[in-house]
Amino acid sequence: MKELKEIRFNDNKVLLKDNLVKGSIIPEQVSDLTRDITIQADTIIEGAVYAHRLEIQNGECEIKGAVFTQLELYVNADAKGNVVFRKSVGSVDSIVSRASECHLTFQSDINAKSVTLYNAFVAGSIYADEVVMENCVVIGGVFASQGLEMNNCIVGTFNTPTISINGTIQLLLPSAFSIEKMIMAPEARLYNLSLADLGSLFKGLPQAPESGRVPLNPDVDEVRTTLTNEEIQKTLRSYTIVGKVLAADLIDTDKFQNHFLLAAAALGPQLLKTYDLGPDKDGKSAYLSFENLRAFFFNILQGTLQVKEMEGNFSISQVTQKYR
Repeated sequence: MKELKEIRFNDNKVLLKDNLVKGSIIPEQVSDLTRDITIQADTIIEGAVYAHRLEIQNGECEIKGAVFTQLELYVNADAKGNVVFRKSVGSVDSIVSRASECHLTFQSDINAKSVTLYNAFVAGSIYADEVVMENCVVIGGVFASQGLEMNNCIVGTFNTPTISINGTIQLLLPSAFSIEKMIMAPEARLYNLSLADLGSLFKGLPQAPESGRVPLNPDVDEVRTTLTNEEIQKTLRSYTIVGKVLAADLIDTDKFQNHFLLAAAALGPQLLKTYDLGPDKDGKSAYLSFENLRAFFFNILQGTLQVKEMEGNFSISQVTQKYR
């Protein structure tokens, strides 16, 4: 990034371009509560941001503190470059980015009434009434109180009343939940990666023979649970691989090192040092930097790195030997 100009301001409308803001942009008087902020390009804000509306027209942009907006946070559809939020982002109304060529990164949680994200990486979780995502990676969970739509995404888990999916959806944790039956497009596919050898894949090594992603069929792998109390009754649907636990119990999942990958991706901004998984295929250290992890999960999402499918075969002799 080129050298930026430091700026100080007290205006009700703020335009930032080629600026370094030393500190926060927060209200100091009542009139500041309606302040709109527009980031045109090449801006770093070192503190927190409070705005009526925050618009990002182009990268490079980095906000190191928490962000909160009264109306919306909006990234222009034609934005390019890197846009990074280091801490939590919240909005009373909406958070929207449909930019197909922008590298959008949230290193913590997102909380808003509605969230629409394209090509975004979220290290934390998303909490909203309605969520729409396309070509996104969410290391944590997506918790939508009204509805969730996903197209070609990787998520840790989800919990929502209604869900519709398209493309390939891959889960990092063993289970996900909805109340209504999942709506799947004819070409949609659902997989679980909790038994995949992500550690070897990250290091460029061969994946363990007994590992792999597990296809999920919502009609077959759905587990229905009815919760009742004195007043209401609710049915919860779980899309889970616990039904395949017999075969899964034959696998030493600790050696896959998946938990290190997920923890490093979720806690990256809080970690005091960069850890590594050991030597990669070239004998060099496979560092778990946030940038490496972001690229890794997007390579899986885009199919550049192929997670092999788990073979569904195991012998009864294996089972009896394990439990003798």
